[in-house]
Amino acid sequence: MASYSTQDLQEEFLNVIRASQETVVDAVKTLVDTIKTVTPKVPLVQVPLADKLPKPEDVVTSAYDFAEKLLSSQRQFAEELVKATAPLMAGNGTQEEQGAAAE
Repeated sequence: MASYSTQDLQEEFLNVIRASQETVVDAVKTLVDTIKTVTPKVPLVQVPLADKLPKPEDVVTSAYDFAEKLLSSQRQFAEELVKATAPLMAGNGTQEEQGAAAE
């Protein structure tokens, strides 16, 4: 049986996800091209205040910027928890504590 490191498995997982994403994007592009050829052009409708709405690209950027900040904050929190609980891990006591435990 082949042995894979965690890093190898993560890379493989990300490669599979990316390939799937590319397949979906290609399928949507094909669908859009097909729909454009069989539907009449729709006139532009002026909706009041529509120009005040964010563009889809801006919504995606904003959402991922927020998610990045949130994930960074969660990582910092988790790292601080690991440091705070490190003294409870086996073998992390002082020499005096280890000597007392042996008695």
